[in-house]
Amino acid sequence: MRLPSLPRIPGLRRVPRPTRSDANAGLVLGVESVPDGLASGLLAGVNPISGLYGYLFGMLGAAAFTSTSLMAVQATGAMALVVADTDLSSGGDPDRALFTLAMLTGVVMVVAGLLRGGTLLRFVPTAVMTGFVTAVGINIVLGQLANFTGYDAEGANRVLRALDLVLHPWRIDPAAFAVGCVTVGGIVLLNRTRLKSMGMVVAIVVGSALVVPLEATGWEVPLVSGLAEIPSSLPTPVLPELGELLHLLVPALSLAFVGLVQGAAVSTGVPNPDGSRSDPSRDFIGQGVGNIVAGVFRGMPVGGSMSATALVQSAGARTRWSLVFSAAVMAAVILLLGDVVGRVAMPALAALLIVVGLGSIKPTRVVDVYRSGPLQTAVMGVTLVLTLVVPLQYSVLIGVGLAIVLFVAEQSNRLTLRALVPDGRRVREVDPPGVVPGREVLVLQPTGQLFFASAPGFEAMLPIVTSASEGAVVVLRLRGIDHVGLSVIDVLRRYADALTAERATLKVVIGSETVDHQLTAAGLLERLGPEHVYRGSEWLGDATRRAHADGLAQIAAAADD
Repeated sequence: MRLPSLPRIPGLRRVPRPTRSDANAGLVLGVESVPDGLASGLLAGVNPISGLYGYLFGMLGAAAFTSTSLMAVQATGAMALVVADTDLSSGGDPDRALFTLAMLTGVVMVVAGLLRGGTLLRFVPTAVMTGFVTAVGINIVLGQLANFTGYDAEGANRVLRALDLVLHPWRIDPAAFAVGCVTVGGIVLLNRTRLKSMGMVVAIVVGSALVVPLEATGWEVPLVSGLAEIPSSLPTPVLPELGELLHLLVPALSLAFVGLVQGAAVSTGVPNPDGSRSDPSRDFIGQGVGNIVAGVFRGMPVGGSMSATALVQSAGARTRWSLVFSAAVMAAVILLLGDVVGRVAMPALAALLIVVGLGSIKPTRVVDVYRSGPLQTAVMGVTLVLTLVVPLQYSVLIGVGLAIVLFVAEQSNRLTLRALVPDGRRVREVDPPGVVPGREVLVLQPTGQLFFASAPGFEAMLPIVTSASEGAVVVLRLRGIDHVGLSVIDVLRRYADALTAERATLKVVIGSETVDHQLTAAGLLERLGPEHVYRGSEWLGDATRRAHADGLAQIAAAADD
């Protein structure tokens, strides 16, 4: 059965019809998102209601703009930890600073999408993301131990506070710990039943219900209502605090990076039901709009959530209307069941987050990175440790820097140098000699990227020029090279001078207009002389054969003299 079709607006793509499957999937995600949103606010160290508003309005605001039709834009664990590590209380109004942070993060995401930033995510290595995601999972678990056990441990960071808890187990509150354990057990058991999609909600209800007999026997368990008053109406819009923009810029950049990377995972991992292709850059814009709407309506920063998207997909959603229905369900719960939400036990929410955190740790991914080599393993380990001990907004930026360093290192290590030896109509490829042989033509072919980081390695690969190299002709074939860095040009200039000092010659074969322009602008081609520069044509190997033949003729002419 299908619900009534919406009217078609001229000039716009036809709006898909909402289906009964979308309504059912929206009900599942909407009910599950209420405790999940409160838990995200708790994880971020802000008013849990801000997490609830972030889920509701972020998902609703992004639904109309993402290219991945089932992408649920909600507060993720990693983004919540970045917010937790941001000093929002340094200003006069921490709540206003949180809303401003969400709006600023949205602006960064929208700009990234308009600049086609989705194409840049392929430069983030798996080692960096594996270390980051693993550390985020550990941080989620460690960050909830206080609410789970009822003991607010001491320490400068989450690791030290967890160590303090281990050293003082007698300070654990039995009532809070019992509620947390019952909730964890319920989630694990119900996940194996037909209630799988609603298991987290049911487990939190059961865990929170345990508070009633505990209170009757004199035990106290903290509730959501103890942290924040649950409103009976939806929030009014709020404007950003312009004076906080500069202070919030770094965390906004970190939040945007984390949200966009996680959103890109959704884009590539969840295909559209209608078969259309997803556009990561357009998904950037959708997530940005979701953040702006969430911030305006007093919510925390949000991003593409793989778990929520997978839930709505498995519940049978067919179009983005499922996300609209989900937001409507959340709004109904806030308006009609505020008192019930306030009775949710804090240890139960902590249990939910601990299960989510443990589930985000993928040991197989860690093993895969370990097997890929020591460099990748070292990068993963450094990223993991930094994420555990450094405020998350800075560890994210450090991870981006590590990604750039790793990319440059990998590209520079791919450079090889081979010698080409003509053999009739064929050409043999052999290792280059250690020394340039005198009165012979030596054809060298570099393969890979010739940029600044590869210059020292390239220079070390070139055969040495000695007094035994007198009268030689070296042909450097740059066919297949589309860019030459200034550091590499300096290497070629020194190599040409060394050959000239031994009355030898350097010839170059160029196959790219960009390389031709770069060598001309640097003055290298003028120094070599036009008779020693060969430009490639549509005939593969023609310029190299001409250079080789001219080299043989030059050596023969020198011998006659």
